[in-house]
Amino acid sequence: MSFRYRFPLPRALLLVFLLVGSGVSTGVAAAVDTATGAPSPQARITQAERALQAVRRSLDDADAPETLRTLSEQALQARRDADAAVAALAPQLEQIDARIAQLGPLDDGATEERSISRQRGTLDQQRSQLDADIKRGKLLAEDARQLSDSIEKTRAQQFGEQLGRKVGSPLSPALWRQFAASLPDDLARLQGLYRQAAGGLKAAVAAHGWTAPLVGAGLALLMVFPLRLWLRRLGRRYAASERAPDGRLRRSGLAVWLLLVGTLLPGFAAMVVVASLRGISAIPPRLESVADIFVLASFVAAFYAALAASLLVPHRPSWRLLGIDDVAALHLRRFAWGAAGLTWLSALLREINRSARTSTVSTVTLDGLVALSYLALIMAALVTLARLHRRRAAAAAQAEQEAGAAADGRPPRATRSGWLVLARLGGHLTVLSALVATLLGYLNFAMFLAQQMVWVTVVVMAVALLTRFADDLSLWLFAPDSAFGRTLRLSTGVSPARMEQAGVLLSAVLRIGVVLLGIAAVVVWFGNTAALSAWADTLNTGLKIGGQTLRPSALLWALLVLLLGLGLMKVLQQWLVDTWLPRTGLDSGARNSISTVARYLGIALAVLWSLATLGIGFEKLALLASALSVGIGFGLQAITQNFVSGLILLAERPVKIGDWVKIGDQEGDIRRISVRSTEIQVGDKSTLIVPNSELITKTIRNMTMANALGRVQIQFSVPLGADVGRVRQLLLELFAGHEKVLDEPAPSVFIDSISGGLVALNCFAYVSSPRAVYGVRSDLLFALLQATAEQGIALVTPTDVRVLHADPQADDPVQ
Repeated sequence: MSFRYRFPLPRALLLVFLLVGSGVSTGVAAAVDTATGAPSPQARITQAERALQAVRRSLDDADAPETLRTLSEQALQARRDADAAVAALAPQLEQIDARIAQLGPLDDGATEERSISRQRGTLDQQRSQLDADIKRGKLLAEDARQLSDSIEKTRAQQFGEQLGRKVGSPLSPALWRQFAASLPDDLARLQGLYRQAAGGLKAAVAAHGWTAPLVGAGLALLMVFPLRLWLRRLGRRYAASERAPDGRLRRSGLAVWLLLVGTLLPGFAAMVVVASLRGISAIPPRLESVADIFVLASFVAAFYAALAASLLVPHRPSWRLLGIDDVAALHLRRFAWGAAGLTWLSALLREINRSARTSTVSTVTLDGLVALSYLALIMAALVTLARLHRRRAAAAAQAEQEAGAAADGRPPRATRSGWLVLARLGGHLTVLSALVATLLGYLNFAMFLAQQMVWVTVVVMAVALLTRFADDLSLWLFAPDSAFGRTLRLSTGVSPARMEQAGVLLSAVLRIGVVLLGIAAVVVWFGNTAALSAWADTLNTGLKIGGQTLRPSALLWALLVLLLGLGLMKVLQQWLVDTWLPRTGLDSGARNSISTVARYLGIALAVLWSLATLGIGFEKLALLASALSVGIGFGLQAITQNFVSGLILLAERPVKIGDWVKIGDQEGDIRRISVRSTEIQVGDKSTLIVPNSELITKTIRNMTMANALGRVQIQFSVPLGADVGRVRQLLLELFAGHEKVLDEPAPSVFIDSISGGLVALNCFAYVSSPRAVYGVRSDLLFALLQATAEQGIALVTPTDVRVLHADPQADDPVQ
């Protein structure tokens, strides 16, 4: 098994960065080609054909996993070149088609001018050539894809055969006899490699001196110890200060800082050492791969150790992100250091064996020892987790005993942690499988299981840390009381709730990115880089949906255009509401209609603008609308009817905001008109939501439309013998004395009827608004009762019931 399968972190990071940056690579490529004079698309297709032919020729003699991987990457590169060439030729073909369309079709038997005919012929020839080049590029890209898939299948098959290869059990004496027999020759090869290294260093020092190696070693020591420790201390001091952000971001931010410092500085130190030796040509050719593995293993081992230090924090429990005690944190950190050291040492020893060309039995023995060492570390970690669980159970039992026995008399239950149970279960299964495989002689499989357990654990812990940091950072960044959030809220007027929603959305996007990074790291473990390359190609060329290709760059631009359009719409609507409409003299209802229509029109234009950025033209939107017409006709009929009715209400304005309307047995004031419904506030201050279609299709009484006046009506009766003229004069004086009764139209008093000994009077007066009718009528009735009582005028009801009874001793009945 190649070391490159086992330590894929830098490659995973590189490939994920490729995924992120591939969306904008297409747009940059054209400019680079123009500025640097790169080969034309046709030349790139030819170069890709030659590269693919070279891969096919080399494939027959390739059997090593590293060689197959290189050939697969070359095939994928040829595919990318072909796809890029096709993407560059497609606009040229569209331009030529547009020019041919301007010439128009040539009818049978018709003749045209020689210049036009010559242009038509030239354009037809150019179009034919471009079409052939595009088809050749597409066919080449498909051939490259199929060849890459075939190579990856071969690699997967070899990888499976290597894992299933039985080489001998460590308990078998035959394996150790073979190792002992080959040990002298292997030591001689290692000594020869050492002499090459020593001789190369001596010759380089003799030619260039010790300055470069000593400076490189000094810089490496400076980065590993003083600088790394100072940066760690600086991060802790800042996290504990008042300048640090409040909330959970203090802990997660410090953990990420410790992870970065602990990973990058040791890795950069290794790079500086190797660069200083390469600067004086002190590394022989056979040791170049050892130097590369030294740098790579230093990064990976430092990542292991830094991740454990940032998550566990043995001596500072208040900063610890994992819910474990100090004892478990201290032991687990030691095991993490052991895993990091074992990873670094095993990678370096294996590459040294490969460079020295030692025997196979030595490599097998080394793999067995490494696998057993990994298993020992995993078992020790499982013992630590088991003890942690027992301590938690004992603490829970003691707490329940102190609080008193349970009411049902059942024994106390220990608190359980989901991740702890899964870690213990996965660890036991891995250890059991690896031990059985080791005893049966499947050392490659045992080593793969052990290293996979360690690597997957590291990836899961790293993903958990980064997702928590992304969540804390997003929520803090868009918190209304943070510096950035306060500036954004004051400058744009965004509500605190919307800012919190933006923080949650940003957190979701960052979480998805971190999870994709973790998946990439796990996938590269198996050496299957084709899947990640396929992701990168999909992001680069775009995802084809029907006849439309969606590219990440186009989606990003469409989102930015949509946000810009909505922002411009909001600014325009705010200007209409605050600046222009108040100066027009329109009433509040008209201003609301104009601002509402402007808002929805701006939203529609912003959506159309973003769709155009995606390459979705209006003709495609028309097709979409026609396809949805059936659904609108059945399932969305009511919604569409209300929407159209809302537009009619806003444009025609039969009712407006502030009107007092009566619909059915409900009446109230219109408070809001949207494109779907209208809100009416009734007398008890509750809100009646009426679909707009009801206001269009049914009879509505608008009592305040066109500045309608309010009419006060008073009806009462007086006896037939009353002085009706004096009553009429009294009523007119009451009307004239009330401040809200209008002089024009003038109040009036009418005799409605004379019957049953009663005179029925019907009086009318007018006020400025129907809303004042009820109050004015009440005031007039109070004044009428008081005035008639003072002047002795009797008021009677229209129905006067008299009961007569007879006296038995009298001749006439009495009342």
